[in-house]
Amino acid sequence: MKIFVRIIQFLLGALFLFSGFVKAVDPLGTAYKMHDYFTAFEADFSSLKWLWTFMNDTVNFWAVFMLVFELVLGLALIIGWRPKLTLWLSLLLTFFFTFLTGYTYLSGYTVKQWYNPFSWVFNEKEMKVTDCGCFGDFMKLKPYTSFYKDVILDFVILFLFFGRRHMYTLVAGKIGNVLIGAGTVASLLLCFSNYMWGLPMIDFRPYAIGKSIKEGITLPPDAVKDSIVMVFIYEKDGKQVELGMDDLKTIDSTYKFVDRKDKVIREGDRPAIHDFNIASADGTNITEDVLSQKNVFLLVAYDISHSNESVQGKVNDFVALAQQNGVEFIALTGSVPAEVDKFRHEHNSMFEYYYCDATALKTMIRSNPGLMLLNNGTVTAMWHHTDFPTFDEAKKLLKK
Repeated sequence: MKIFVRIIQFLLGALFLFSGFVKAVDPLGTAYKMHDYFTAFEADFSSLKWLWTFMNDTVNFWAVFMLVFELVLGLALIIGWRPKLTLWLSLLLTFFFTFLTGYTYLSGYTVKQWYNPFSWVFNEKEMKVTDCGCFGDFMKLKPYTSFYKDVILDFVILFLFFGRRHMYTLVAGKIGNVLIGAGTVASLLLCFSNYMWGLPMIDFRPYAIGKSIKEGITLPPDAVKDSIVMVFIYEKDGKQVELGMDDLKTIDSTYKFVDRKDKVIREGDRPAIHDFNIASADGTNITEDVLSQKNVFLLVAYDISHSNESVQGKVNDFVALAQQNGVEFIALTGSVPAEVDKFRHEHNSMFEYYYCDATALKTMIRSNPGLMLLNNGTVTAMWHHTDFPTFDEAKKLLKK
């Protein structure tokens, strides 16, 4: 029993450390995922709209807090620091995760009769949040997998509660407190260095340096396609019902035909990049043109109203030299044209802004703005606005 409890203690601590680390290398990714949840909560629990608005406005703080909390709990379990407190906090964390993943998974169910589970219909496309972000971009788990994982973790921690007298303690007393304090500071510095002071130290995204966007938006020939069925919509007693081909044999004249549609019952494969399209203000798609250029610099600002303004002077200097050297430089944003025109006027931006989905831009680079260099659609380099390069520094990477 003692050996088993200690193995579980170590493995749980290692899992918290691993999960926290792969998210802490990209805290903004976690913040964006939490924003998705808070937005969904605002729609479903509108009476608490003020709370979700506040949480969204401070989402970066909550993302860092959660990541530091998870990392420190992992360290506390590994060294056996204050077992009872650590287990209570671990249970609080896993209950929180269980609520999030449960909300994600269960929101995909349409419940016709709550007392009859066989009448519940699951549709993955109906889920409010399709990815819980448990392991960031390192590993994508299906919502039901994440939910079951968290339920199991809840029981694992409850098991440790009953067997906590068998838990080991590697470091206790003041030395243990110092290690936990140092771990907290180190976790904070890790998070800050990966979004406030620079780009993620490890990049798991499909836009990482060396990745081809052309390949990312293309499915392989052996990709699995969507499974689609034909559904007929009828009206019965003032209510609309969806019927399959076999159901049509059972209806009578009291059913009134309304419509027919194709319904996706199982989604097929999706390309790693599925929302990357660049358009001009008049709607002209220039994606292929951009990805075919030998050298092109992209200034990415998903929300221009919150784009860092202190770097705009460096941007203008960079653009002037790029144009003198015949190197293409454009900006991408998810903001509306009116905001772009106002921003360009305020900062004398002498380059073109094009439009792209804001979510895609947030995925491309964790900086607002950030600079990317593409060579024939392949990401060659990227820079955070705190480390914005001079043109002389960047031109060394241009393809000859």
